[in-house]
Amino acid sequence: MRTACIFYARRKNGSEKGSVCMKTDIQIAQEAVLEPISDVAASLGLDGESLIPYGKYKAKVDHRLVKKLAEKKDAKVILVTAISPTPAGEGKTTTSVGLADALHRMGKNVVLALREPSLGPVFGVKGGAAGGGYAQVVPMEDINLHFTGDLHAIGAANNLLAAMVDNHIYQGNALNIDSRRITWKRCVDMNDRQLRHVVDGLGGRANGCPREDGFDITVASEIMAVFCLAESLSDLKARLGRIIVGYTYDGAPVTAHDLRAEGAMTALLRDALSPNLVQTLEGTPVLVHGGPFANIAHGCNSVLATRMARKLSDYTVTEAGFAADLGAEKFFDIKCRLAELHPDAVVIVATVRALKYHGGAEKDALGAENLEALEKGLPNLLRHADNIKNVFGLPCVVAVNVFPTDTEAELALVAEKCAALGVKAVRSDVWARGGAGGEALAAEVVRLCEEENEFRFSYDLDGTIEERLDALCRSVYRADGVILTPEAKKQAARLTALGFGNLPVCVAKTQYSFSDNAALRGAPEGFTVTVRELRVSAGAGFLVALTGDIMTMPGLPKSPAAERIDVDENGVITGMF
Repeated sequence: MRTACIFYARRKNGSEKGSVCMKTDIQIAQEAVLEPISDVAASLGLDGESLIPYGKYKAKVDHRLVKKLAEKKDAKVILVTAISPTPAGEGKTTTSVGLADALHRMGKNVVLALREPSLGPVFGVKGGAAGGGYAQVVPMEDINLHFTGDLHAIGAANNLLAAMVDNHIYQGNALNIDSRRITWKRCVDMNDRQLRHVVDGLGGRANGCPREDGFDITVASEIMAVFCLAESLSDLKARLGRIIVGYTYDGAPVTAHDLRAEGAMTALLRDALSPNLVQTLEGTPVLVHGGPFANIAHGCNSVLATRMARKLSDYTVTEAGFAADLGAEKFFDIKCRLAELHPDAVVIVATVRALKYHGGAEKDALGAENLEALEKGLPNLLRHADNIKNVFGLPCVVAVNVFPTDTEAELALVAEKCAALGVKAVRSDVWARGGAGGEALAAEVVRLCEEENEFRFSYDLDGTIEERLDALCRSVYRADGVILTPEAKKQAARLTALGFGNLPVCVAKTQYSFSDNAALRGAPEGFTVTVRELRVSAGAGFLVALTGDIMTMPGLPKSPAAERIDVDENGVITGMF
């Protein structure tokens, strides 16, 4: 967590000394004067018919508006991604917000489209996920907590299906479901390692059938993926019906449709399907909707929110979770493929501190100038940039999220190495200065959006599942290839026989490395990626490949953010950042 006013004073005075008001992110957010959400909506030309208010400063926009605006010209799409994350922080959402505000300051018609935060990271490591400093989305506390209830609706739909599976077995099991082969898990939107592996149904026949079970975090649920890829209520219902919950004793898949569950699940998700409208500190319109993790799912906000933003603006800024080898890759290979989106430019966020960490510097020494560590860490950034340019065929710019400890020599080295690759590195000061600190970045983004590009996917859908995984691992991760365990090979053959062999692949992998080993920082070489399990998300329309020790239910850290979050007798929340 940085202190906004201290940072600003140092940058303004050019000195390491002299602190002022010690404002935290939540203090900045709480002191902001917000525009009524009706005024924000009016700036987009939205009328009361499409707007569903949730109090003064939040609203939903009827998802059917996308169809009504179908003939309207699409906006330019700018994706914000980042280098491989480190404990030093990168600031991807902060940069996304600041870039949108900067475009707004330049007189551009812009809408920001972001993911909804999960309570897991809010109470775990991050303490919030609505930007930071003077580049935030507000009301920050609402967005980070219950917001409009979308994640709760997704969890309820998920758990309804789980309850219907076990009830079906209890009531006679007409579908002949093998209780040992149930693949559908319950979920909760919290990091809770205790729930990864459980045994339930104990206590006699009246309490169900005893079996091994487990929980996923809500954002890793297939319901979240389906929710974010659905184009309409009817499409949502159809996708929900295709979800595979397990297999019969004969090995045939059992779907939610077989259980007649999709109608009730859609009813639970009906209101949630409409994107949420909020604003930045500077009044820029923001659609916040959906939010699967990018290390265990496809990591993008909803297709509906992105399409709506494109119809309501000339420039749509959006982001994908974690680094470009995860969120950006899945944005391109899954979301853009399935939703027929064509991005126009990419922003890669980096910090000098994080690059020094990738170069071997210790976390407590990142404030000191270290050109040697920086040079060793820069290949991480350069590989991500090279992937965007040469694998996916898109123009990109590096946004250097500046810190007061960055030296001119360090910043010059980053610019020099990026220039050698044909990519411009632009300093971004949006955390301290809001949109004013992102105008140089915005100008470069506008320029890139006017360039012709040759957008393409990193793999096609021909060939086998293993061939697609191999192509992805070699081109994006720069691995020497992929290895499927014997069990994963069997699963690939089984999924192909069931008709799922031509789907895109969603690799669940550590976010901390290009490889499947979190300890390999920078730009590792000479490694292979091992796939230990393959699953099908039939409703979402992709295959999930689990690598390394990645889990779909994270745990809390030793000192979770929850220990520092509090509320006083007036309802004022503190400790969220």
